[in-house]
Amino acid sequence: MSTPIAHESTRRRLTATQADTVARLTTAAVELISEDGFEALTVRLVAKRAGVAPATAYTYFSSKNHLVAEAFWRRLAESVDAPNPKQKRTNRAVSVLRQVSLLVAGETEFAHAVTVALLGSDPDVEHLRIKIGVLIRQKLAQALNPADPEDIDGLLVESLEMLYSGALMTAGMGYVTYEHIADRLAQSATLLLENA
Repeated sequence: MSTPIAHESTRRRLTATQADTVARLTTAAVELISEDGFEALTVRLVAKRAGVAPATAYTYFSSKNHLVAEAFWRRLAESVDAPNPKQKRTNRAVSVLRQVSLLVAGETEFAHAVTVALLGSDPDVEHLRIKIGVLIRQKLAQALNPADPEDIDGLLVESLEMLYSGALMTAGMGYVTYEHIADRLAQSATLLLENA
């Protein structure tokens, strides 16, 4: 049986009380980012907003980048639905890509924070980047072959991964909105899949 995302952490499994503390910290981080921006964010400020001691916050998060990456990871894991096997392959893949690309739409400050945080070199962030990539790869594999996600064209999945990572980087740098990039990503994925 898998562990619910609320009880996972980059550092250890969490009890229900610990999971509640982590949830309060990640929620407080997103709130503070939307109010004051990423640059003003500190783990101490997040701890204060969440009503926990700074030392407690640091037992869960090594840095503000780690905290933001965790907030994004949790949102991703809880928000991206399994592909609908009744849809066409292209529609399934586009649905996954659209969900991923719209996770931070309309949240300019949080989107900026996620871009900066995920590019950080903190080992805990690196671990989360891998988890994020694996989750999206699994969803894309399910979209391409719901009957047997292990039996997929690796090059096709890698191509879709390059599409979404480049698209999200473009949106994360503020060149276009996440809504616009979701549409462009859908068009590009459709072109790729229907000609594969």
